[in-house]
Amino acid sequence: MFFDVPPLPRALEAELQHRIDRKTKPVGALGLLEALALQAGLVQGTLTPQLCLPQVLVFAGDHGLAEEGVSAYPQEVTWQMVMNFLAEGAAVNVLARANGLAVRVIDAGVKHDFAPHPMLVQAKVAPGTRNALRGPAMSAAQCEQALARGAALVAEAVAQGSNVLAFGEMGIANTSAATLLLHKLAGVPLDVGTGRGTGVDDAGLAHKRDVLTRAAARTASQLPPFEALQQYGGFEIAMMTGAMLAAAQARVLILVDGFITSSAALVARCLAPGARDCMVFAHCSAESGHRALLQALQATPLLDLGLRLGEGTGAVLAWPLLKSAVAMLNEMASFESAGVADKPA
Repeated sequence: MFFDVPPLPRALEAELQHRIDRKTKPVGALGLLEALALQAGLVQGTLTPQLCLPQVLVFAGDHGLAEEGVSAYPQEVTWQMVMNFLAEGAAVNVLARANGLAVRVIDAGVKHDFAPHPMLVQAKVAPGTRNALRGPAMSAAQCEQALARGAALVAEAVAQGSNVLAFGEMGIANTSAATLLLHKLAGVPLDVGTGRGTGVDDAGLAHKRDVLTRAAARTASQLPPFEALQQYGGFEIAMMTGAMLAAAQARVLILVDGFITSSAALVARCLAPGARDCMVFAHCSAESGHRALLQALQATPLLDLGLRLGEGTGAVLAWPLLKSAVAMLNEMASFESAGVADKPA
């Protein structure tokens, strides 16, 4: 049901653009901030958009493909980092705190049992996916369950009053899952999409490419989005996909983080092209496949800081830009209101 996301109505586009162009500046002088202000107005369907109760949703899940040694870190780092998030000691916690954002952590499928915690959402589908080298990462039922649970999380946030959500993730081996999704959905060669992830050396990178090549060979060269997600995704990627679809359906602004989060955005866009209109792409990461993924999404990232951490860190850093764009639209004087002479016609 939440796959049906119509394109944004464009009725206000000309008036919004006129308001932006009449601010006391040369036309286009604020660059991407102007495009961001226009997008915020169109998503909310108003000339005066407001940003309410922003949240960072960090989805965590384990991957059976980690058995193949495609990451520099052991699988237990996933649950250990979740504990670090809950202790508010990770990069995303620090950056979110500095920017006034609340963080929620979602156990989408971590291979660990967590005690209840106020920041933790228990949404586990299973304790990690299966090994995608050997067969489908998840069953069709599990994939549907992950999508539905992501959508339900967003429905809850919207009911509480949120209209902007930042997405992040954690999951050892999830750059491999994102690379396979990019390959199957956008046709990007594995040599282009496969990067060092958490920092594998040259031998590790060659091994990772070999594993992904063999995993990709199990299925057709291109797959429908749901099948690609079932075959190669992670529970955290599937849950983010469902959450993004529900957010777009509710006309919520979606701050997309890095490579893995963008792979969920790609699946969501393939399932419901209209979802793309609500997505703000925070940054271009240093992970080698991310630039190709952004090109597949026809996305212009706001930042390029050499980040490759994930967790939602880039999305959090882009939040002040979104706030600034909306403030410009709502608060900056026009030539008329300020009594400033415009350039001659």
